[in-house]
Amino acid sequence: MTQQRIVIGISGATGFAYGIKALTLLKPLNIQTHLVISKAAHITRAHEVPDLSLAQIASLADKVYPVNNIGAAIASGSFKTMGMLIAPCSMRTLAAIAQGLSDNLLTRAADVVLKERRRLVLMVRESPFNLAHLKNMEIITLMGGVICPPVPALYQHINSIDDIITHSVARALDLFGIDIPTLPRWGEDLHLNNKPE
Repeated sequence: MTQQRIVIGISGATGFAYGIKALTLLKPLNIQTHLVISKAAHITRAHEVPDLSLAQIASLADKVYPVNNIGAAIASGSFKTMGMLIAPCSMRTLAAIAQGLSDNLLTRAADVVLKERRRLVLMVRESPFNLAHLKNMEIITLMGGVICPPVPALYQHINSIDDIITHSVARALDLFGIDIPTLPRWGEDLHLNNKPE
């Protein structure tokens, strides 16, 4: 693999903007993006980002796969990637991955990432959690995946919702070793001018 590749999954939980932000942050980097969107996520998109067409979103990725294309490249472990980020990750998708149900391309791609011991990061979106949610998160963690809910970091002096989304997604990309230069970091950018006297 000469160019690094990452799989971006968008499932049906609220927060379609997290997936868009991941693609936007990755676009200028030398990392190939492979996108798969669940059927429920298409419904969420229509409610949350109605001004963005599917074609506009697809243009942010290098390759887009239909969710029912179970024979796509990302369904095989021989197709090398850095791993997969699911942003956002619904509880349905979480459960399917935790139980090994490769019932569509999104869950199959996640299963491949786990079996190949690559990085799987799930930006789970639900609140509050019930016991099934927590147990599924535990299973994913035991399998080597990372549960990374989009929790805002309020120390950033946030000015917009986009600031919150950007920070959460950039922190998730950190887990792949992908550095987003504009990401404020505690102890670095925020306090350089606040040296103790």
